[in-house]
Amino acid sequence: MAGAALGHRDPDGMRGEVAVPQRAELAIEGMHCTSCASRIQRTLGRQGGVMQARVNFATSRATVDFDAQAVSVDELLESVDGLGYAASVPADRQDEAEDANEVERRAWLHRVLPAWPLALGVMILAYAFAEDGWARWLSLGLTAPVQFWAGWPILASGLARARRLTANMDTLIALGTLTAFAYSSVALFAGGDLYFETAALIVAFILTGRYFESSARSRASSAIRRLLELGAKDARLVVDGGERMVPIDQVAVGDLLRVRPGEKIPVDGEVVGGASSVDESMLTGESLPVEKQPGDPVAGATVNANGALTVRATAVGGDTALAQIVRLVEQAQSGKAPVQRLVDRISAIFVPVVLVIAAAAFLGWWLALGDATGGVLAAVAVLIIACPCALGLATPTALLVGTGRGAALGVLIKGGEVLERSRRVTTVLFDKTGTLTRGQMSLVDVETIAGESADELLRWAAAAEASSEHPIAAAIAAAARGRELTASDVESFEAVPGHGIVARAGGREVIVGRRELMADRSLRLSPSLEAQAEAWEALGRTVVFAGWDGDVRGLLAVADTLKDGAPEAVAGLRGLGLDVVMITGDNARTAEAIAAEVGIGRVIAEVLPQDKVTEVRRLQEQGEVVAMVGDGINDAPALVQADLGIAIGTGTDVAIEASDLTLISGDVEGVFTAIALSRRTLRIIRQNLAWAFGYNVAAIPLAAVGLLHPVIAGAAMAFSSVSVVSNSLRLRRFGRRVHSPRGKNL
Repeated sequence: MAGAALGHRDPDGMRGEVAVPQRAELAIEGMHCTSCASRIQRTLGRQGGVMQARVNFATSRATVDFDAQAVSVDELLESVDGLGYAASVPADRQDEAEDANEVERRAWLHRVLPAWPLALGVMILAYAFAEDGWARWLSLGLTAPVQFWAGWPILASGLARARRLTANMDTLIALGTLTAFAYSSVALFAGGDLYFETAALIVAFILTGRYFESSARSRASSAIRRLLELGAKDARLVVDGGERMVPIDQVAVGDLLRVRPGEKIPVDGEVVGGASSVDESMLTGESLPVEKQPGDPVAGATVNANGALTVRATAVGGDTALAQIVRLVEQAQSGKAPVQRLVDRISAIFVPVVLVIAAAAFLGWWLALGDATGGVLAAVAVLIIACPCALGLATPTALLVGTGRGAALGVLIKGGEVLERSRRVTTVLFDKTGTLTRGQMSLVDVETIAGESADELLRWAAAAEASSEHPIAAAIAAAARGRELTASDVESFEAVPGHGIVARAGGREVIVGRRELMADRSLRLSPSLEAQAEAWEALGRTVVFAGWDGDVRGLLAVADTLKDGAPEAVAGLRGLGLDVVMITGDNARTAEAIAAEVGIGRVIAEVLPQDKVTEVRRLQEQGEVVAMVGDGINDAPALVQADLGIAIGTGTDVAIEASDLTLISGDVEGVFTAIALSRRTLRIIRQNLAWAFGYNVAAIPLAAVGLLHPVIAGAAMAFSSVSVVSNSLRLRRFGRRVHSPRGKNL
């Protein structure tokens, strides 16, 4: 983790030590929200000798650049432990980090499952058997494990904050539930009213929220591991004219590797022998394989389609394009500005104020009026009325209803911070391939010379392409099957790398491919077909020439077609007042054609993954709040860097896990629904919080002056909770209205 300092000899010959920045990675346990991550990051950054600290809430990791001569790793760990969190130096393996997140998720689940039956049991006893002695004692027995076992992580966190004179949501929950529990325990012996159900239900709701948060974090942390899994595990090393399989970590720069058809290219390199087409969609988003010949570069983890290649390794390990994408995802996650939760911001002030008011109420009654008993009742009423019951319900209930409604509409929302960012979005960036388009080639048009039928041209072209696995060939063959055309059996087949196919079928030599292949085989191309080909190419379509017996007989236009509803989705987003931009690794002409068809005016084409991240950052630096919509691995870094990442659910797992919102069905109209639903849910949460805090602000003074008995305070709390839940349930009526003018359904 930390290395030794390097030295140099100064001009006078004296040996001097120059401190070299070291990097330590720390595993952090106990973070419940990004405000926790922000607090730890600030504390680490203030340590002497620390140059930079980044805390990644999603992976529960901190990365610290520091001067080892000024501060040690142990001191960094102690600074985190001093905040009430647990820090350690992890094993340098991503799967162990993911295992830790999964352990945390299961730990919350194991507390949630018993908490709810016990809390509901206490509630039934409180409302149905409130006057029965046995029910009062049973309520204590049922509440105690919820309060002190299931809710122990919250109590411990609140206690740790109290020891350091700070407060957060855990402080409020611990204070409120302990007050209700302690008061009820005393009242159990004295014959007063009980509030055990208040303590139990608050703990159960909060634990449920923590479970969902840890589940989302566990999924997010696996994105990097899945990226790493994309790479090849072994390589076919060429040694002394032979081949032998070796683990990928044994490949060195300069080694010669053999890559057979269908295999992943192990590392970044340069083709030195053979010719083939390579599927680079995971890097560039380009839907068509790229032809490779000697001298061309290839990237690790891309797939060799149809020819054997000999590749000289030029970059291995952490220097490959795939490793760079992994770093981009990590950096974007760590660099995303933490969003302070509204509840934590207010509670930092709210808790000390409540304690002061409660103490003042007791002292006022005791010293001014000589009524110590009245002072105790007033102080307890203040604490109970300030108990964050509605506050604890405000966010979890809205999230549960909102995310449930989203799932019914095909939208997965990953946490409360997503909602806050969605409200502020000003610009939406769409990836093209697989997002706005279907991501697969299909035949869209056929043109023939006079006297030749379209079906006949397609039948012969499909016969020639039947033995090819190229996406264009597959599109032509699929179109022939769709028209129920029976292709002739192929007698011979020759693939011309980068140009097309020459096949003999039914006693006829059929040539299918690029115009260069037609010229090489001396096939005449009529001016009308040439003009049509140029017109289609101007629209971004791929043109396939087909001919026999000395003439080009016709053209077949192949293209990646738009998804249903894409133009409507773009129109809906514009109706919300958002700017819409297309960003793609595809060529500019194709991108412009697709953009015009879908109704997007601005296009950023021919970009690599790091360029997508750069474009997102550039827009953010201009003050834009950016939503990125994508489906491919090449989109993952930009999805994380964007203020709001929206993944198409039919795309890759990495894109889905790196995103904030996921469209399960792949329906692009869901982008509008996702943003609209997120905004509505956030509005409900804000309304709930405003009510919860407003209720406390209005009721606490009444409790302090003795106008609210603890019994009335408890009833008021119940009413506040019912109001918050009822308001949250309004989200169940949210519906998809892509065509709503100016977003009035929001």
